[in-house]
Amino acid sequence: MAFDEKLADRIRRVLKDKKELNEKKMFGGLAFLLGGKMCCGVLNDDLVARIGAGGYEKALKEPHVRPMDFTGRAMRGYVYVGRNGTKTGGALKKWLDRSVGFTSTLTSKSRR
Repeated sequence: MAFDEKLADRIRRVLKDKKELNEKKMFGGLAFLLGGKMCCGVLNDDLVARIGAGGYEKALKEPHVRPMDFTGRAMRGYVYVGRNGTKTGGALKKWLDRSVGFTSTLTSKSRR
């Protein structure tokens, strides 16, 4: 698996109080799931942030952000945040808060 272990550890520290947090190796990287739903992850050196379709276009306008397209087709509602976009603890926490905030709105019957 090719993913930044240091970034994964930083995510673990920020999300350590989330009781329903699980990890799963997915898409050649590491995914963090809350209540069984993907919240965020690490692929190579990038943070994968699940922000939902409603926040997608706004997120793409931010520095160091690009569409998540590991299949060759952009996955609306998910973005890659490059290394420079998560360099500081505050920057990483901002993205994780957005991901947790969106993921916590999903119910078991919610669709992507």
